Amino acid sequence: MARRVKKKTEGIVMALDGKMAKVRASRHSDCDSCGACPGDKATVMDVYNRVDAKVGQRVVIEIPEANMLKAAFVVYMLPLLTTFTGYLIGVWISQKYGFPALFSEVGASIAAFVLTLLYIKYFDKSMAKTKMMPVITDVLSEI
Repeated sequence: MARRVKKKTEGIVMALDGKMAKVRASRHSDCDSCGACPGDKATVMDVYNRVDAKVGQRVVIEIPEANMLKAAFVVYMLPLLTTFTGYLIGVWISQKYGFPALFSEVGASIAAFVLTLLYIKYFDKSMAKTKMMPVITDVLSEI
């Protein structure tokens, strides 16, 4: 059975909204090469507050690494793969039905890309409600 690797980081709870918390966390080494987070030293993220942490407390946050890889694939690789597949479908359409090649290839590529963007939006909304979200697992300091 595959072992579930989880990234751990520390942060400070900035705000609460029910079971959700906004946590300011220092960036880890993976963030240096990604660049998706704003700022140089810290990022603010929405985190599921499983331990009922309070504003101002220092907490431990876990992010399942398998979920990070899945999200990275969906956001970065899937658009490339589907756009290329759309191009191939466009080539097939132009050969099979005699449409102008450029029109078929570009049109099918754009259609595939737009459908992928719609899927990514759906994926983002569905993952926000599931295990994809970072979780506060422990409180390190009291207020």
